[in-house]
Amino acid sequence: MDFVFDETNRRIVSLNISKEKGTTKSSCDQVEVNALGIVGDAHAGTWHRQVSMLAQEDVDRFSSLEAGGKKFRPGEFAENITTRGIDFKKVAILDHFKMGEVELEVTQIGKTCHGGGCAIFEEVGTCVMPKAGIFARTIHGGILHAGNSIEYHPRPLKIHIITLSDRASKGEYEDRSGLAIQGLLSAHFSGTRWHPVFSASLIPDEKEKLLSVLQSNVRDHADVIFTTGGTGIGPRDITPEVIEQFSEKLIPGIMDFIRMKYGENLPAALLSRSIAAIKDKTLIFSLPGSVKAVTEYINEITKILEHSILMLHGLSH
Repeated sequence: MDFVFDETNRRIVSLNISKEKGTTKSSCDQVEVNALGIVGDAHAGTWHRQVSMLAQEDVDRFSSLEAGGKKFRPGEFAENITTRGIDFKKVAILDHFKMGEVELEVTQIGKTCHGGGCAIFEEVGTCVMPKAGIFARTIHGGILHAGNSIEYHPRPLKIHIITLSDRASKGEYEDRSGLAIQGLLSAHFSGTRWHPVFSASLIPDEKEKLLSVLQSNVRDHADVIFTTGGTGIGPRDITPEVIEQFSEKLIPGIMDFIRMKYGENLPAALLSRSIAAIKDKTLIFSLPGSVKAVTEYINEITKILEHSILMLHGLSH
């Protein structure tokens, strides 16, 4: 059987609803989507799992390879929208789908299997929805029809790196710490579903220029801004002060932890005044100016980075 996703023909195979949770859904020709999800469906509400989606290709693969050829009708896995042409294994949280006037934002990949509480699990010993399904919330409501085409819009994860250095900005030496940040983050995200897009600025240690770059990137809805340099106690080190005045919230814990962890063996690390902060929905991390310090900081920040991004978008699950 052919399980290839035909991305030139992305469409809705079936629309499915149920009035009670924990039951399979029944197909219908059209549904109304509002701010709470699909009208009349038990899973609609003020939460992040308003609408569930599952690819017919994944159902067919499950049927052939795991369920002994058993056929499943749309909605039997409790999905609201059964699709063709979309490989949900490539989809990231915060990506968008447009179907006519309706727009959905991905909020969760897969789910915990109900195990013994699922009729399909009882019969087959496994289930496809926890592994291959996704969940979404409403961005724009409207009417959906079975057969509607689907537009998939991957959301870029915008990351801007600002290097502050009087000498490097004059071309007296290469910006190595900024390049190191991008390299480390590229390696981190290479094993994830995210779609990182990098940009960079190289500026002198000047308050007005740093403030201008910060403002520009927040207006452009950057997800994360990293600065490198200007976090020491020298007369030209102004990065933490500018970020603190610019931001709305500080996140002291992560930087305090990093200072204590590395300061135990290298007391000079305790002199770093690096801070983490939030402006609108943008995370800001100020790092020291050396490649060694940048590596240490990024190794710790990446442990909480994705969770932090989700929290800023109201997805703390």
